[in-house]
Amino acid sequence: MKIYIIVGSIREGRVAIKVADWIFKQIKTYHFSTVEAEIVDLKEWDLPMFAGAHPPLTGIYDQPKQQEWADFIALADAIIFISPEYNHGYSPALKNALDYLGKEWQGKPAAYVGYGATNGSRSIDQIRQVGTQLGLVDTNAVIEIRDIFSRAMDYTFEGNEFDNKTLRGVVDKLIQYVSA
Repeated sequence: MKIYIIVGSIREGRVAIKVADWIFKQIKTYHFSTVEAEIVDLKEWDLPMFAGAHPPLTGIYDQPKQQEWADFIALADAIIFISPEYNHGYSPALKNALDYLGKEWQGKPAAYVGYGATNGSRSIDQIRQVGTQLGLVDTNAVIEIRDIFSRAMDYTFEGNEFDNKTLRGVVDKLIQYVSA
């Protein structure tokens, strides 16, 4: 089972990459023989603003980067989205990445990790709405990270006992949905 951990921020000094590293490392500690996690950094993907001639839901991808992204996302069995809360919403880079594709998202179990002013709850609410429209399976697996800015001042982020326990539950839910 392949889980993509999608880093939904491309800003300099972003916390999302630190959270992704924590998730990746924690998943490795679970020693699942069938789980492979991979960090997917939207900053590295550098998806241009979607401006294709065809709506993505048609499956007609006329841009090389769009087809590359589609082929890559198709390989995932489940997705963990990480997003900061920007102005009561989620990041435009993540919105663009979601809007790039259609059928590749359909049927994939999704979990959501947020942080920010309301522990990311508003960003998660919006991503879930868009994800549902795209056909992602909402597993109701959510992590809202509290006090992120005081906890991520170093080069790393470490989840506390509550975060670590919640993440284990998130991964268990994703496995359950993929196995069903």
